Order: sequence, then C-alpha cells, then structure tokens
Amino acid sequence: MNSRIPAFAWLAVTLLAASSGACSSSGPVTAAAERPSFLVVLCDDLGWGDAGSGSDGRIRTPHLERLAAEGLTLSACYAAAPVCSPSRAGLLTGRSPSRAGIWDWIPDDHRMHLRASEVTLAEVLRDAGYDTCQVGKWHLNGMLGSPEQPQPDDHGFAHWYGTQNNSRPSHRDPRNFLDDGEPVGELEGFACQLVAAEALRWLEQERDPTRPFFLFVCFHEPHEPVASPDDLVASYPDARTPDEAQYLANVTNLDRALGELVGGLDALGLGDETLVVFTSDNGPETLNRYRGAERSWGSPGGLRGMKLWLAEGGIRVPGIVRWPGHVRAGGVSSEPVSSVDLFPTLARLAGADLSADLDLDGADLTEHLVLGEPVVRTTPLFWHYYRALGDAKAALREGRWKLLAAWDPPVELSRGVLAPGHAETLKGARLGAFELYDLAADPHETHDLAAERPEVVQRLGAQLVELHAEVVAEGPGW
Repeated sequence: MNSRIPAFAWLAVTLLAASSGACSSSGPVTAAAERPSFLVVLCDDLGWGDAGSGSDGRIRTPHLERLAAEGLTLSACYAAAPVCSPSRAGLLTGRSPSRAGIWDWIPDDHRMHLRASEVTLAEVLRDAGYDTCQVGKWHLNGMLGSPEQPQPDDHGFAHWYGTQNNSRPSHRDPRNFLDDGEPVGELEGFACQLVAAEALRWLEQERDPTRPFFLFVCFHEPHEPVASPDDLVASYPDARTPDEAQYLANVTNLDRALGELVGGLDALGLGDETLVVFTSDNGPETLNRYRGAERSWGSPGGLRGMKLWLAEGGIRVPGIVRWPGHVRAGGVSSEPVSSVDLFPTLARLAGADLSADLDLDGADLTEHLVLGEPVVRTTPLFWHYYRALGDAKAALREGRWKLLAAWDPPVELSRGVLAPGHAETLKGARLGAFELYDLAADPHETHDLAAERPEVVQRLGAQLVELHAEVVAEGPGW
C-alpha cells in the first residue's frame, strides 16, 4: 500500500459490507465491483533457496523479482505439508490436510481423494459470484477424468485443464493433459508455457467479464521429470553437471511462464483489480532420492531438511503477494503465514458467506497484508505427515518457537503410500520426543532448546498433542 489511509478506508468498506449482510452463499455481494479477483500460482517442488527471499541468486528469475518489487515478499511463508497432494488439499480447504484424509501424495488409480464433502475455496468463491478456473497439476484424486471420484468441477471449478500428477513423459511435449475431463492428446511446447497459455485463454475468451474470478494456476515445474528449453540450458555453462543445468533452466523457464501469465493479466487490464499469490507446494526434492531424480538440484537455502521433512527446508517456501494500491510494493513480511490461510483471507475479501461450520485451521491475513497488523490465530500453525523423513511426524509454530514431535513409542510401517493398516496405525500413534527451536535466532534449526526451555515444551507440547489427536481422528481411513 502506498499509505495507510486509502488501505484502511478500503478495509473499513470491506468490513462494513460483510457486517451488513451484503454477502450470501448463493450469489455475489452487492458491491461486486469492489471485490478483487484472485490469481493463485502454485509451483511444484520449488525450494525456498531457489527463488524469492531465500534465494542465493544462482538462478535467474527476473519476472519473479519484478513481482516481488511490485508486491509483498513473505519471508516466513509455509506450505500446508511437505509433500504435494496434502499441501494442495490444505490450500484449497483451509484445513490441515490430514483432516481430509489426504495423508500422502496420491498415485494413479489410488482410492485416496479429496472427498465431495470437503468445502473448497473454489466452491465458496463460486457461490459468492466468482467465475473459477483451475489449470495445471491437480493431484487431489487418483482417477482424474473418472466419475468414480470427485473432479475439479465437483470442487467448484467451472473450467479445468491439466493432469492428475506430473507432466508426462516430461515437461517437454506432454501428452497426459485433460480438458474438462477429455484427453487433449500430445501437445507441443513446455508444460509451464502450456499452462500459462490456457490460463490466459480462459481469462480472455471464456470467463464471464461481469464477474470477479478465481484462477488457480498449478505449474508442474520444477518437479521431475525435468526437461527445459535448450537455449536456457545453454545459458548455464557453469553448472556442475548437465543435469544441474537442466534444473536451473527449468526454474528460469518457470519464471518465463510466470512473466507471460502476469504480463498477460496486466495487458488485459486486470492487474490492478487482481490479488496475485505466488508460492510452492513444498520444499525441493532431494537429488537422486529415487530413480529419475537425477535433475533434482533444488535448494532449501541453507534450511534443514528438504521435501518430505517437517524441518524448515521441507515446509518453508517462496511467497509473494501482489495487490496494487493495497499491499505495500517492495515490502517484506517476516510474519509466519501458511497456504491454509488463503481460504479465510480470500473468502473474506470476496465477501463470501463463511457462516457455516467449516472448522478452518487457517487465519485471515487481511489486516496483516493491508495494514501490517500481526496475524491473530485461534489454531496454531500445525503440520502432520506420517511418512515424513527424519523422526518428527508433527510440528507446531507459535511466534518464534517451533516444536517438533516424533512418535513415542516409535511406530513401524510397511512400505507404500497409505498401505493397508497405515491409517489405523497412525490414528493410534502418540507423540513425544520433542525438539524445540527458536526460529528468530536459529532459522536453520541447529540448536535444540527442549532441555533448556522445558516450560515452553510443556505449553506447546500440550497444544501439539491435542491438535494432532483431533486431526488424525477426523481423517478417513479409506
């Protein structure tokens, strides 16, 4: 925001509209022209050290740097989980993904899916009068395009175009995209450009111009199987290996697609009225963790852990919010925020009806983004991932403190994604073996303070144990 006065005046109008009953669950609020549209851009496996405030500058991302200069950088931005499907479920529901039973990433044809009973941000915005579209990676069911499981349109998106999981056979010339459930066939080009082009096509040709919109763009990059344009690969001659050059070029190509997307939004005259969010679903993949991960050269920016860890490197991700005239351009926020906060925040800004008992875990960020006020939470920032690497399977953050907890006693699980018996086992698991870190002084989690600050461990541990038990009890066992 350029000054507190216009931003506060806008906020007062928003609060007045909400309190006067101008919103409903079946149509737009009265002052529809005052409501922003939303563009949420989600990357796949983009590490905190690859772009944004944690970047060491090894990768060229000029469009992302411009977005940061025009918006607010969130230096303590978190994903809802350290792995893809749960993270996406948390973003769209505003709830811990384990509540929804999205315990892990979802393989093809797996029974796990985002149930029709879950209320998503797209549904709430649609009911508030928004036009809605999802483009790119979905990964919230195992049977994309099948009536056997809910599809993106069942979760509130009027149009969708993308894939169940990764772009196949790679980012180059994919052939596994669906258009509203119908196979598209082999495409020519790179996944991120194809996704950006479809998003812009929808904005220009298909959306209802009389209504605000929610556009959810889910890039596949830089998740494996990585493939990048030859000119960008050649532009990294100092890379340690050809595979590293492929990864660095992949992030730069992602940045190029972001520039096309945001530039196209602005060229259509929609930039000033659209709140843009840029983030990632989890931390970077570990090099050679599995066969086919030889191009996973992502960086957690010195943070401990990577994808699949509940340490900072697995869940802290790049975050930028651009909203001209409301969010301070070029600003940096160190307030801990999470993708689960997007649901209550965007719904509030849309004047949507949240009177139903949605049991949200996220907090409304409006006053923080616009006025710089501290975020008020009724539920602490919480993470649960039962197959997390390392000992910790749950975590909680409150202010400067982060508490990690392992299963105590330890639990042995068979291999595989939500194999038979896993849900029952994790529902019966108990937490203990706490680790405590002061992230304000020790963002790399090098000094465990549990023995030195037992009063903090006792207070936060009680919250973590209670929240963990509540969340896992709610999740379906499939």
